[in-house]
Amino acid sequence: MSRAAGNTPLIQQYLDVKARHPDSILFFRVGDFYEMFFEDAEEGSRLLGITLTSRNNGGSGDVPLAGVPAKAIDDYLPRLVRQGRRVAICEQVEDPTQAEGIVRREVTEIVTPGATLEDSLLSAGRNNFVAAVAGSGPVGIATADLSTGEVEVRECAQGAVADELARLEPAEVVLATGSATLPDGPWLVTEREAWRFGPDVSAEAIKRLYGVRDVAGFGLDGEEAPHMLGAVGAVIGYLEDVRPGGTGHLKVPRVERSGDYLHLDEMTRRNLEVVEPIRGDADATLLAVLDRTLTPMGRRMLRRRLLAPLVDVEEIEARLEAVAEMHASAGDRRAMREALRHVQDLERLAAKISAGRVNPRELLALVRSLAALPAIVAAAGEPVSGRLRDLVDGIDVLDDIRQTVEAAVDPEAPALLSAGGVIRPGHSIELDELRSVRDGAVEWIAGLQRSERDSTGIESLKIGYNKVFGYYIEVTRSNLDRVPDRYTRKQTLSNAERYVTPELKEGEEKILDAESGIAELEARLFAALRESLESVTGRLQDTAERVAEFDVHVALADVAERNGYVRPKVTGGYGLDIRAGRHPVVEQMIAREDFIPNDVKLDRDAFSMILTGPNMAGKSTVLRQVGLIALMAQSGSFVPADSARLSVCDRIFTRVGASDSLASGQSTFMVEMTETAAILSGATDRSLILLDEIGRGTSTYDGVAIAWAVTEYIHDRIGARTIFATHYHELVELADQLAGVTAWNVAVRETGEDIVFLRRLEPGGCDRSYGVHVARLAGVPRAVIERAFTVLHELEDGPGGGTRLSHLDERERGQLTLFDLRPSRVLEKLAELDTERLTPIEALVALEELRRLAKEEGL
Repeated sequence: MSRAAGNTPLIQQYLDVKARHPDSILFFRVGDFYEMFFEDAEEGSRLLGITLTSRNNGGSGDVPLAGVPAKAIDDYLPRLVRQGRRVAICEQVEDPTQAEGIVRREVTEIVTPGATLEDSLLSAGRNNFVAAVAGSGPVGIATADLSTGEVEVRECAQGAVADELARLEPAEVVLATGSATLPDGPWLVTEREAWRFGPDVSAEAIKRLYGVRDVAGFGLDGEEAPHMLGAVGAVIGYLEDVRPGGTGHLKVPRVERSGDYLHLDEMTRRNLEVVEPIRGDADATLLAVLDRTLTPMGRRMLRRRLLAPLVDVEEIEARLEAVAEMHASAGDRRAMREALRHVQDLERLAAKISAGRVNPRELLALVRSLAALPAIVAAAGEPVSGRLRDLVDGIDVLDDIRQTVEAAVDPEAPALLSAGGVIRPGHSIELDELRSVRDGAVEWIAGLQRSERDSTGIESLKIGYNKVFGYYIEVTRSNLDRVPDRYTRKQTLSNAERYVTPELKEGEEKILDAESGIAELEARLFAALRESLESVTGRLQDTAERVAEFDVHVALADVAERNGYVRPKVTGGYGLDIRAGRHPVVEQMIAREDFIPNDVKLDRDAFSMILTGPNMAGKSTVLRQVGLIALMAQSGSFVPADSARLSVCDRIFTRVGASDSLASGQSTFMVEMTETAAILSGATDRSLILLDEIGRGTSTYDGVAIAWAVTEYIHDRIGARTIFATHYHELVELADQLAGVTAWNVAVRETGEDIVFLRRLEPGGCDRSYGVHVARLAGVPRAVIERAFTVLHELEDGPGGGTRLSHLDERERGQLTLFDLRPSRVLEKLAELDTERLTPIEALVALEELRRLAKEEGL
């Protein structure tokens, strides 16, 4: 903004700073307040619900003003950031009493959804990533979590960017200005100049942060992967700009390769309800069932593992072996869980230490956490599992750090340094002396009060203190005639007078000097302690990662014992053999003994299953439980079954439901076909495909034709393990025509006009849908049910095993509906009754007439 001659120095300073941060709301420190001016004041007032007022701007008139107390910033700042705003914090960087002219101010940090250390803006159980996207062909996506120090980068196709971002769940995405736009998502989009994503600039950012001369050692050689290099450099550069000096704890980037993980697209993650529920019940997810972790780091690691299961058999088996050892050692597991309960969020504590933001209470949490580490190691014993052995051998219990902090910080220290009492007695001789002077002076004040009462004879005399007048002697009006001449009046109250004496002023100076010295020395000592810890954040992060992995293995072992899971056998071949498999989430929603387990086997001889049965019989549950069991096994978890042998999948595809896309205006059939096309183009013979009701969004003949062709295509050209749940009984014929295709059904037992869902898989097809029976169970009106049976029998008994609706008479061809739309004489007669005038006899007569009419209408 340009300089205006009429602006006051303060407003001009504000405008100069604002010009450098036009896309942020500027919190401008003025004394004890953070103030906002002009448009920021209007927006801040609206978003925070605070008063909009004005400040005089000299010859330029008044300007809009809104402000919040500096001491309440932790309440107001998160509210703005949660509403997707960036907030620049502009602090006074010199002592106002020493300033010549206007106090110098600088932006010390910019808080955004993806760049924050504020606990109120972070979720303990999930990472808070900022992502940078670079490239236009193959795309590099780098993610960094400022709160934990994690940095990762991976490559993906341009068309897969939105899906990959949905998996990574960033709070903020950084893009080059003019690059391809992203679809809407739950993230703040920040645009930066394109040159910041260039390989040279990015390489310099990486070398600067990590103190290296070359980036080749990171697996980010500029010629081989410029898009990944650009993404890492861009995300580092962005965090350096918004958090100056606050990026020293960022870890060396970990390069993810696309072939390292089982790919779950957004549709599959949603349909399997891996970490988010479809209908809002937070307990109805796989994560909720498996999450018995006790530390925030463990909870985040478990979430990441479920969203990116492994494909390397050795790595999977290493995880399973660790879980198996914890599962077999119930006593050790209980001891480790008890120790883990005392461990706080070591990753985020390390980040706060590195950024100079850790407070005294958090350092005490660090002490308690480190004190629990020896117990974790002891509970692990001498493990047989290679993975557990590596964790035990490599864990650093950081005893030197614990002792350093414990020796310096008072065990009763407050959260705020300014509250005092932070440094432990005995840590500093100088501080102890100042405290002795202060305490002695306070004691002297108490003695002075006693002597003044004795000398004046005023028993109610008291000595008090406030910030405005300091220490004073207070005398009630009834005793004013006893006040000696040596008292100097300081303040008049309605019922008392306040005085000072030279002696009292002298004592006050000693106390205030001592308290000032104490505050200043405590601040210096705490800052020195904090700075000494910055050099060990790497050790702390490494320990945090190991503790998190212990936590995950122990949690999965605990869940396995509680829920009756078994260790799966994961192989590199081709096949899937689940005996008595159960849906891990559904069985928790009902009594476990009520869940009907099922066997599912897919191999080279029978790799495609056509699954028929009525709605509500459990076809979708079978599909989902197979997908979840495969996902759990490749994540390193035991599974809900009597036994399970699974070959690794490279991808799991599901096509179940279309409600999300319907909201955006696409038809059911278009959604089905788009999703089906994505499956057919992306699947390999190592994939697991789970299809539910392909073709239901169009006519019956079209639907059958498409479902038939899709099944053939998967069989002939892909060869993936497939379960296809369908109402189209015609597809059962494929079991006789195509080698490797088998037909199964979810059993139903008919008892008269009723049906019982047995939830059990049986070989062979189901030749009936039982749709009318299901409609009756759902409470559809009786008249509709009876009419539906009539139409159904006509269709089933017609020529060639079926008939056309045109064979029905005019009344029978009426529009079918879930509601009985015919005029009802019962309802008409009922509406005519005047119940207030009916005599008892007339009421009985009317009731008999209604009964007769209802019988005639078949109600």
